Amino acid sequence: MIRTAMTLALLAAPALAPMTAQAAPNTAAFSNFVYQGSDPSDAIKAGPGQYRNPVVQGFYPDPSVTRVGGDYYLVNSTFTWFPGLPIHHSTDLVNWTQIGNAIDRPGMLDFKRLGLSRAVFAPAITHHDGLFYILNTCVDCGGNFLITAKDPKGPWSDPVWLPQVGGIDASLFFDDDGRGWIVNNEEPPGPAEYQGHRAIWIQEYDPKTQKTIGPRTVLLDKGVNPAAKPIWPEGPHILKKDGWYYLTAAEGGTAEGHSQVALRSKAVTGPYVPYEHNPILTQRGLPKDRPLPITSAGHADIVDTPDGKWWATFLAVRPYGNDLYNTGRETFLLPVEWKDGWPVILENGKTIPYVADAPKLPKTPAPPTSGPFKAAESFAGPELPPGWMTMRIPTSRWWSVKGGTLNLEARKDKLGGQEQPSIWARRQQHMNATASTTVRFTPKADGDKAGLVALQSDDFYWFVGLVRDGGKTLVRVEKRTGKGDPVDGVVVAEKSVSLKNGQPLNLKIDVKAGALDFAYGTAPGKWETLKAGADGTSLSTKVAGGFVGTMLGVYAHGAEQ
Repeated sequence: MIRTAMTLALLAAPALAPMTAQAAPNTAAFSNFVYQGSDPSDAIKAGPGQYRNPVVQGFYPDPSVTRVGGDYYLVNSTFTWFPGLPIHHSTDLVNWTQIGNAIDRPGMLDFKRLGLSRAVFAPAITHHDGLFYILNTCVDCGGNFLITAKDPKGPWSDPVWLPQVGGIDASLFFDDDGRGWIVNNEEPPGPAEYQGHRAIWIQEYDPKTQKTIGPRTVLLDKGVNPAAKPIWPEGPHILKKDGWYYLTAAEGGTAEGHSQVALRSKAVTGPYVPYEHNPILTQRGLPKDRPLPITSAGHADIVDTPDGKWWATFLAVRPYGNDLYNTGRETFLLPVEWKDGWPVILENGKTIPYVADAPKLPKTPAPPTSGPFKAAESFAGPELPPGWMTMRIPTSRWWSVKGGTLNLEARKDKLGGQEQPSIWARRQQHMNATASTTVRFTPKADGDKAGLVALQSDDFYWFVGLVRDGGKTLVRVEKRTGKGDPVDGVVVAEKSVSLKNGQPLNLKIDVKAGALDFAYGTAPGKWETLKAGADGTSLSTKVAGGFVGTMLGVYAHGAEQ
């Protein structure tokens, strides 16, 4: 199993101040973490030679893809979760295995105490002359930067900051002559005329000095139809085919109006002419009552295959109810058809298919990332799998993984406090999902707690686990469903529980679209429901806001240290 390099980085970091004599910190020990999920769309069966959309389910937005020979590498946004910018590998564009994280060392970036939808936006990956490049933006924490690696598994370099590149969503294109060009979303050349008025800019990049050079040039102001006042042109990429330079970008914002557009030019710096049948991908304007809708499609990246075919990765969402989705923005795949010299991902008016014919490429053995599946984490150690993340960036080693147990120090940092709490979590990847674990924890002081959490942000989360309150040990469900709720959450349900020292307690969260069930048990396979039918729509993007999806994981907090 591939492990993150984070532990090595922490151990190699300068030593923390020596601890004075004090009581050992209280620790919560978690074992047997099992995730399982399915979706209504699973009823649509994939036949031989077909694949399922999305190809990478759950909170994997802003996909960027590159090819090196017969290998494909994918990177996604993670915002303020750490380790960040997951790197996936595939040989068939369908089956993906995470091989690392590009941001895996605490010293690479400083997420401060930013909200969970800030920090690292929209990475773009490319390969040139034996080196992998990722351009990215650390929003509110430094701006645009570049990291490189000879091996996409890592290690990736420390960030090289690009102060001349403003805005967000920078990507890098290398021309046939070896010259590099950075394109990005930025402020327009004059005053913004309306909310969402942005422009796409280009500037040359020198890979030898790792600096931008020469003038900055506007490639697209407003969008492909300026008279319609299009909003948020972003996520730009340049590709070259048959002597044409193609500029593709998202438009319309990342909600239901999202789309992808294309322009082309005979010169890399333009002028670029838009495709007369734009957008080349969107789901806006389709009937809202269509069954099993897929919406908000855009932010595409186009890649070719060795046999001359073209494919696009892009983000979209799978809502329930009225545009509610807890799983976040996910990675989808569709073929690209070239029509009269233009790349078309999906004709206007067509729906994104859940099942489609797969690329004729060598298959990649990989753990499932699409369709119904079960994933059991054994916590064998010494590290967590690369898909597990914590909130913001830790400055000390407060966890250990060994012998089937994930141990979390119950620290004072807590959920809801814009802090760096003792939490490790993995993505909710299905509309209907179950997460369960076994915890051994003895809360010693009022306020101590440890258990399972379903979390969308500091302001929107649900917790079930052991707590100490009024000198009593309780199993409790708590929630925070907005800034108006207390930081420590609101008690939803609780029950006194008597556990012998070290006795395990089983915990479970069942997610059924927008409903949550919470259960506990002291014997294997025997569950007692503590709260059924809780309103889980608070974990949807529509309610909670932001750009992330729900994370399911384990958490510990100590009121005294």
